[in-house]
Amino acid sequence: MLLSYLKIAWKVLLRRKFFTAISLFGISFTLMILLVLVAVVDHFSGAHAPEKRLDQMAFVNSLRERFKDGGSNNMPVSAYFIDKYVRTLKTPELVALTSITNAATSFANNQTLTLDVRYTDANFWRLMDFEFLDGRPFSAAETDQRSRVCVINQHTARTYFGTEKGVAGRTLEIGPYTYRITGVVPDVPVMRLYSSSDVWVPYTLSNELFGDQRLEGAFMAIMLAPSASQVPAMRQEFEQVARRIPLPDPQRFDKLSVHADPALASVVRQLTSSQEKESDGMELFLSVCGGLALLFMLLPALNLVNLNVTRILERSSEIGVRKAFGASRRVLVGQFLVENIVLALLGGVLGLGLASVVLYILNESQFIAYSHFGLSWSAFAAGLGLTLVFGLMSGVYPAWKMARLNPVTALRGSGAGPR
Repeated sequence: MLLSYLKIAWKVLLRRKFFTAISLFGISFTLMILLVLVAVVDHFSGAHAPEKRLDQMAFVNSLRERFKDGGSNNMPVSAYFIDKYVRTLKTPELVALTSITNAATSFANNQTLTLDVRYTDANFWRLMDFEFLDGRPFSAAETDQRSRVCVINQHTARTYFGTEKGVAGRTLEIGPYTYRITGVVPDVPVMRLYSSSDVWVPYTLSNELFGDQRLEGAFMAIMLAPSASQVPAMRQEFEQVARRIPLPDPQRFDKLSVHADPALASVVRQLTSSQEKESDGMELFLSVCGGLALLFMLLPALNLVNLNVTRILERSSEIGVRKAFGASRRVLVGQFLVENIVLALLGGVLGLGLASVVLYILNESQFIAYSHFGLSWSAFAAGLGLTLVFGLMSGVYPAWKMARLNPVTALRGSGAGPR
């Protein structure tokens, strides 16, 4: 019986090429957009190297000072702030700091290149899970001694030396200074706000960023909890310390706000302007994203329902003949539902293929530097499942309506439905 349903469904889809093409386009395009968006979000906030332990991390990336006469000042925190208020916490297993990347000009082998340079400390290499292609990270001793050393990424090594092997120990000119390369690591996508760079150097080398005892600066703190279950306790301990931080200038400011958030929440807090609130804004963010996703999926679903109703109503004569020869309602409803399932599955496969092509083009173009987007099979399964649900829902009503047609009325070609 099922094989007969499938054969009939395939012939019907081929016979109604226009409806089939429109339906397939709606299903596949929606699924393609969904898969591409999931790949981008996963690339931005998923647990990938070197940020494999995101579920154990919390980030302090912004300090907000509210002026008494209105307005506010949002800045990253200083190394002094991290030493005094973050490294002294008891819950974190490890605390590292990293700066925002700065553009710098480099010279080597008669080449000039603009590189992203990030200042960081030795703990950064223990906290992040980098795989070293050559050499090693710079050490705590080299950081404290302000040694001119650096770690470079694979792209920089190949650009200047033609290889990433045997590069450790060689030198690289960045601006007016010469740095000794201690190691080479794989490229990290620029979407990784806390770890991506072309060159990493000890933060103590920056006279502008190091040694200042103001609270605001150019660094972000990264805290690593012993386990994921201890992250809430780590964040709570920091929140308690943050409430006791004295205002740097009580004559100018009346409130100081700083929080320790998970990676995505730390960005969402900035986007939703929730710096002064206890909530990180994730609830609002997820509600908006969920609403937009539902709307995005609902519109093609409604269109599919409309197409299915029209497609099935046009087949009233065929239904009348089959009913006249004894086809039961159950058989007719089953056939229509199988047709919709076949259509949804074809659209799902086509959507998977389109998403693969789009992601391949994005990867090859390097529109986002060092990015390599991959398909999420779990997102594909969820999207295909939703498509099947919408396909079944869109077929139930017209199938039920046409199965109840009077055979005589159906043979006359009327799709008005049962009376």
